[in-house]
Amino acid sequence: MSTTDPLAPLGALPGAVDAVASVRKAVDRVYGHRIMRRRSTEVTAEAALRGARGSAALSGAEWALEEVRRRSDFGGDAEARVVGAALRLSAEAGQLLSIWRQSPLRVLARLHLVAAADSDEAAGRPRLAGEGVDEPLVELPLPDADEVAGRLEGLSRLIVAGSSAPALVTAAVVHGELAVLRPFGSYNGLVARAAERIVLVGSGLDPKAICPAEAGHAELGRADYVAGLEGYASGTPEGMAAWIAHCGRAVELGARESTAVCEALQRGAA
Repeated sequence: MSTTDPLAPLGALPGAVDAVASVRKAVDRVYGHRIMRRRSTEVTAEAALRGARGSAALSGAEWALEEVRRRSDFGGDAEARVVGAALRLSAEAGQLLSIWRQSPLRVLARLHLVAAADSDEAAGRPRLAGEGVDEPLVELPLPDADEVAGRLEGLSRLIVAGSSAPALVTAAVVHGELAVLRPFGSYNGLVARAAERIVLVGSGLDPKAICPAEAGHAELGRADYVAGLEGYASGTPEGMAAWIAHCGRAVELGARESTAVCEALQRGAA
């Protein structure tokens, strides 16, 4: 690993330290639930569904959980396509863990390809000069294609080199960078949140993918999400710390969601 680790100082920012510790406790608590010893596969499947539902909600498709569970056709209107894309990403993310640390740009391309399916002729490649972005939630200034390419390459180098920063910090940076850059013509929010999931799972913080941060981000609401991204985009220590803390709360809420699932399974088994 390089002697320069630009992510490491972020973990020491005021607020970030507490967020990391709080997330660790929340994750350990749900992993310690007795249901996890026998039925973790069911908890993982439910977490994936709830995470996809939350990510879709942030991208404008606010469906009830039971509607997401019930539907099988996601090729209709725009909201249905968003939900379908979120579900596909949730399923795909777990297949890309082994590739992420070696080739993160390849993983990002695959995520966008899966999300866009046949709806975007530029699926799987970063946008070129002059190409626009369909991302209504994030209204920050749009970086140009050259800046996107350079920052994606920089992010890739960080991931490949590794970092001593806590997993929450790395996940927050990956999520924030992708959401602010909006490197693809569509579905950037969904891709950013799927990449966050990959970091959290692949790092070993949440190896069974039972703490859906996407559900937590949705519960915190669009206004807080956008404010957090604005803080990240500012690049200030305060803004970065606030975004890391926001992501930490999202993971904690995801852990709480799965704790509720465990409790429901326990009652059903009793």
